[in-house]
Amino acid sequence: ETIGWFRPAEIKHGRVAMAAFVGFCVQSNGIHFPWDIKGGILGDAATALSYGDLSAIPAPVDQWAAVPTAGKLQILGTIAVLEFVGETMEPHYMRGGKPGFYPSLKDAAGGGKGNIPHPVPLDLYDPFGFFEGDSEEKKARGRNVEINNGRAAMLGIFGLICASKGLIVPGLDSLGIAQATAEPMSYFGPNDAGLPFVENMLKFDIASFGQPQ
Repeated sequence: ETIGWFRPAEIKHGRVAMAAFVGFCVQSNGIHFPWDIKGGILGDAATALSYGDLSAIPAPVDQWAAVPTAGKLQILGTIAVLEFVGETMEPHYMRGGKPGFYPSLKDAAGGGKGNIPHPVPLDLYDPFGFFEGDSEEKKARGRNVEINNGRAAMLGIFGLICASKGLIVPGLDSLGIAQATAEPMSYFGPNDAGLPFVENMLKFDIASFGQPQ
């Protein structure tokens, strides 16, 4: 069971790290969606916030800190739904299931196996069906490649975050990575102090191992 837990955990962390590494590079280069993240044509123009406004902040860590609380809660809710679907699949990855396999969201929707209450038009994996005809040998090789890329991405994203916080990271120090002022290890920040427990959380100094300031 221990190995059955560690391998899927490694795959999952690797996938998140690959997305985070690409996202860090995209955000560092000012690439962004052309619309508003808050407000827009149906909202209050005085409090509108566009993706361009976030992109104008140099450091990706600080960009995340500036995301509205509602946006962070939506992302957290989406993660919770995806985790629920993945953990309720049969067979479970700790009970003979395939490590890294993610069930179909379309099958889980509409009161199906995952009991998602509304239809989902696309799956999380291979949403457009590009890999449906791949052989098992090709899929097995792809899983090994994914694990290796995920391991590299985990090192890469932490290297970028450390460099953005002023730490010496060989190979990254000369890239001119924008320096961040926000706390990269905190999902919520000072802008989210209205949420329960967040204000108390902010009173602790992470650098001092959680001791009160």
